[in-house]
Amino acid sequence: MIAPDSNRSATARSITTRSPLWVQELEFDDGSRGFATDGTPVDCVRFADLGLLGAQPELIVSGINHGANLGDDITYSGTVAAALEGIVLGVPAIAISQQSAAREMDFRWGRDFDFSVAAAFAAELVRTVAEDPLPADTLLNVNCPAGPPTGIEVTHLGKRLYNDELKLVEEDPKSDRRRYEIYGFEPSFEDEAGSDLSAIARGRTSVTPVHFDLTDRPGLDRLRGWDFDGMLAAAKRAQPPEPAGEASSRR
Repeated sequence: MIAPDSNRSATARSITTRSPLWVQELEFDDGSRGFATDGTPVDCVRFADLGLLGAQPELIVSGINHGANLGDDITYSGTVAAALEGIVLGVPAIAISQQSAAREMDFRWGRDFDFSVAAAFAAELVRTVAEDPLPADTLLNVNCPAGPPTGIEVTHLGKRLYNDELKLVEEDPKSDRRRYEIYGFEPSFEDEAGSDLSAIARGRTSVTPVHFDLTDRPGLDRLRGWDFDGMLAAAKRAQPPEPAGEASSRR
């Protein structure tokens, strides 16, 4: 195991490119060992792929995250980003998250978590994926409810309804600076049958297959009908003429 050494919630697919990364080997209470790094979740997967843990991984299991990663929130999630990095590298991946005891419907940290059921379910998923591999370039995004699940649903990503506000927190008259909160307000969601958000709201575990192809393939033909050559010609005509001295010097 390798994991960030502190909370990296909502870091998405960020990577560390401008400085080397610290890694510390640690021993757990059961005698097993793992690594902590000051990098991001995606950095952790890169470490594993480059051999820090020994052999290259056959499967990435990211989580269990403290708090759910549902619907549109997965684009912010460091937990899901690590799993996405797995499929970028050609390694099957599972992201698993759990709602807190306060039953928040967002990705904030809660206070109390009992991971026993989620961890056991993750182990069963690993056994299943080993016997019945996932399709190429597909990960499983798993979310577990706060309490014992009433069932499991195969779901699609739901739709978030964000309720963010612009809230002034502090003013500094000496520097004319202001501090604002713009995140952290409890979002709602569209209660749509078959979505991961609706499943969790009903106390059920959601399992959502996710892939990385963001291309709107039906939209390709529509765009091919646009006059891009005409747009490029118009853009070139809009450019200011070169100064005569520069043109002659280039010749």
